[in-house]
Amino acid sequence: MAGHSKWANIKHRKARQDAVKGKAWSKCSRAIMAAVKQAGPDPDVNLKLRYAIEDAKSVNMAKDTIEKAIKKASGEGSDGANYEEIRYEGYGPGGVAVIVDCLTDNVQRTAPELRRAFEKHGGNLAKQGAVSFGFQTRTVILIDSSQVEEDQLMELAMEAGADDISADEGVWEVTGSPSDFIPLKEALDASGIEVTSAEVTMVPDSTVSCDVAGGQKVLRMLDAIEESDDVQKVYTNADIPPEAMEA
Repeated sequence: MAGHSKWANIKHRKARQDAVKGKAWSKCSRAIMAAVKQAGPDPDVNLKLRYAIEDAKSVNMAKDTIEKAIKKASGEGSDGANYEEIRYEGYGPGGVAVIVDCLTDNVQRTAPELRRAFEKHGGNLAKQGAVSFGFQTRTVILIDSSQVEEDQLMELAMEAGADDISADEGVWEVTGSPSDFIPLKEALDASGIEVTSAEVTMVPDSTVSCDVAGGQKVLRMLDAIEESDDVQKVYTNADIPPEAMEA
């Protein structure tokens, strides 16, 4: 989520993930299994699996749980379900843009669920491509500024392929193309720099500012969307004030 403070957004999202850790782990397992079925169980050659494993680690998913998901998708113990990747796009309260990436074994179930979540909270689904043109796929890594000095981070990140480094309220934001994600993450890990957040995400070209009431409406809709087990990622161009997240 875009917002006034990247710290506020990360803290809010982490609090939501911690509150539904079981659901977060279930979604990560689904992503891992889908990636394995698409391109095999070796994360060194399956980039999508690498991304899925990193996402699982970000919500503190246990190593053995990750390995079980890989084995399950590889045919050990159970064939598991076959999941289809599908993207939905729409608008939320105040006209904010929303993108929802799903992994589903039943599109006839997923689409109605999402339509209800949008419409119940003052939004609506739109045609594919209606809002995604206003987003770019980017690597975004956030680091507490106390972890590293600017000069050190600049040298390390640029050598690993980063496009830019910026500061925002005690946070370093390192950005790059999607292909930069693994080299950047590995370089930071090797240097002992702990990251707050690291992901390949959809970054909006511009944002829509929300007041507190409007921000709360958007958050309620996003929470309802993420309740679906089929939903993997949700992106929005809503600029939500911290006061709305803390309410």
